[in-house]
Amino acid sequence: MLYEEYGNAVQVAMFYRTEEDMQAFLRHPLSIVGSDGVAMAQASLDDRPHPRLYGTFPRVLGRYVRDTGLIPLAEAVRKMTGEPADRCRLAGRGYLRPGYAADLVTFVTGAVRDTATFAASNQLPEGIDHVLVNGVEVVTGGAWNGATAGRVLRRGVRD
Repeated sequence: MLYEEYGNAVQVAMFYRTEEDMQAFLRHPLSIVGSDGVAMAQASLDDRPHPRLYGTFPRVLGRYVRDTGLIPLAEAVRKMTGEPADRCRLAGRGYLRPGYAADLVTFVTGAVRDTATFAASNQLPEGIDHVLVNGVEVVTGGAWNGATAGRVLRRGVRD
């Protein structure tokens, strides 16, 4: 059994959502954008996480905001930042406000796109120039610089 050999590292990719489903979800006023892509040691899994680990947010910005115009940019950003922070009660997150964690992403609207596929799943997106996590730059000039500044967040607990 896979579970006996790999334990909780076993992942499954299921193909049961359609493009129409995705568009309906994204258009719904109560939807938020997130990913259950898991970042973990992948050595025993042939270093192939689900492509959504690298591609969820760039896909929304590239495909659904820019390419199809399904939702406006401001709405997409709200669905990725403030709204999830509010719903999960993540104190001091999700907004650009004094005293809040500096979690920032700069991207080029006309260039951002996901590049991860099932065949090559750990591909960084295009058009993401800089990423700051807790005020520490972790992506510089579109490439991960080796910094790790993230931490587990607890509902209602401020850093």
